[in-house]
Amino acid sequence: MAVVSVRLNDEEEKILKYLTEYLHEDKSTLLKKSMYELYEDIQDIRFIENYIENAKKSEKKFITGHELLD
Repeated sequence: MAVVSVRLNDEEEKILKYLTEYLHEDKSTLLKKSMYELYEDIQDIRFIENYIENAKKSEKKFITGHELLD
């Protein structure tokens, strides 16, 4: 298991302290959760970009919800 040291300025430390107290989580857990959230966001963006790129190459047609119900 890796150990990482993070330097925070006063404002960042204040925010982290607030989050630990508010969410009842330790600092390590909060940082890990934040890391995973950012990673998931990037994966979502990559999925959407791939979908858009593939949609441009195909003849797919999209309709609105109203058109579907008509």
